[in-house]
Amino acid sequence: MDSIYGEYGLWGVVVSLFSYMIINLIKSQKAQTEDLEVIKQAIRKMESVNDNTQSIVLKFLDRWNSVESKNERRFEKNIEMQNNVTDTLNYIMGKLNNKGG
Repeated sequence: MDSIYGEYGLWGVVVSLFSYMIINLIKSQKAQTEDLEVIKQAIRKMESVNDNTQSIVLKFLDRWNSVESKNERRFEKNIEMQNNVTDTLNYIMGKLNNKGG
């Protein structure tokens, strides 16, 4: 009779330890799930910040390119005006040299 009680007692201890392990695993899984949700929300926030930053950088680059284009056209106009002035000056100097010589 004592061996039966001992055997049932041993089974009772094993079952209670197994139940304790299962309960702890469930609690741990629940905590991990909550942590994963927090991480997912943080990732969503970072993605939106990243998208906004990328949009700002692209707008900045477009603006920069338009300013560069305007500056390039202005520079080309100035070079063209300098060439016209140089050509006119050379023409006048040529005329003066022909009269004096």
